[in-house]
Amino acid sequence: MADLSSRFKPEIYDIAVSLIRQFDEKVSQIPDMVKLTLGEPDFNTPEHIKEAAKVAIDENFSHYSGMSGLIELRQAACNFMAQKYNLHYAPENEVLVTIGATEAISATLNAILEPEDKVLVSAPIYPGYEPLITLAGAELVELDTRSNGFVLTPAMVDAAMEEHGDKVKAIILNYPSNPTGVTCTRGEVEALADCLQKYNIFVLSDEVYSELTYEGTHVSIAEYLPKQTILISGLSKSHAMTGWRIGFIFAPKELTAHLIKSHQYLVTAATTISQKAAIEALTNGLDDAQTMKVEYVKRRDYVYDTMTQLGFEIARPSGAFYIFAKIPAYFTQGSMEFCLQLAEKERLALIPGVAFGPAGEGYIRLSYAASMDKLEKAMTRLTAFMASLEK
Repeated sequence: MADLSSRFKPEIYDIAVSLIRQFDEKVSQIPDMVKLTLGEPDFNTPEHIKEAAKVAIDENFSHYSGMSGLIELRQAACNFMAQKYNLHYAPENEVLVTIGATEAISATLNAILEPEDKVLVSAPIYPGYEPLITLAGAELVELDTRSNGFVLTPAMVDAAMEEHGDKVKAIILNYPSNPTGVTCTRGEVEALADCLQKYNIFVLSDEVYSELTYEGTHVSIAEYLPKQTILISGLSKSHAMTGWRIGFIFAPKELTAHLIKSHQYLVTAATTISQKAAIEALTNGLDDAQTMKVEYVKRRDYVYDTMTQLGFEIARPSGAFYIFAKIPAYFTQGSMEFCLQLAEKERLALIPGVAFGPAGEGYIRLSYAASMDKLEKAMTRLTAFMASLEK
């Protein structure tokens, strides 16, 4: 009988299922586990969006929408970006509707990367980028931001460009950030833009958490670098629509003309019913995220204050819904061991920082996209665990 397990492309053997998912599945087997592991809003999709989807089903919107997505949705998405972030795209040829932000990232990297290309990323980093880069035969280059409160600086970019030169094809920005919750001020975005405009590279800006910016208004680098930026967004976090799988690629028409090819052959088109729901989200749900933001800020403050008192060092999150905390120095066994012991002894599941690359080692990530009751129970268990370590 044929054995085909060794006949995959070599790069597939260099990647694994996300450590976040692996760890979540492992600890889920423990009874009475409190899980603060996955980055998913605990809110339900707003009722008006669900009703729009029901109407679309009844009216038989069950056919292909076309590769780019429904024109009504692309218009709504462009209006949303203009009103919220002062970004101006043409719905006819500068936006693509994707199956979540994940497919948007995949389609983009699939279109632009060649073997031996290099991609700069701010580290610690969401682990979904590296496997896609690896599968393309390209190389991820991490820019360690730990010494600067997890904020990428022009000096870091310039140093990396000097070292790697013309092999750099792209840089990936993600803010507000997963896993740190840190975002960029307007001044920081402008400084990065001034730096990046010197280089002939793609700027892939993953801004899926933009509506969950707590202080001030989110500033997109596309405002300053419209010709270089491929902007990734979606409705999973802003409208609690993770399962609906609607994302977007915004880019100049010269770039979108090629990105659509990658998108088309990956998925053909996004789900039509979900697109009809998304039209409602982006027209009558412009501020749906506001109610969630109020709750997230309360939760952030509670968890931040509690963990700081327990001895964790934390860059105060200014967006998203994560706490990325440095484990106290007296625990020397690494983030994976810390999280395993915490899960086994106190039935509390957090994500080990090593899941976000070498720069994440020594940290843990907590998602506060959970009810206050659940967070209070989690902090009680974490307090008991930290007390046991000090004995």
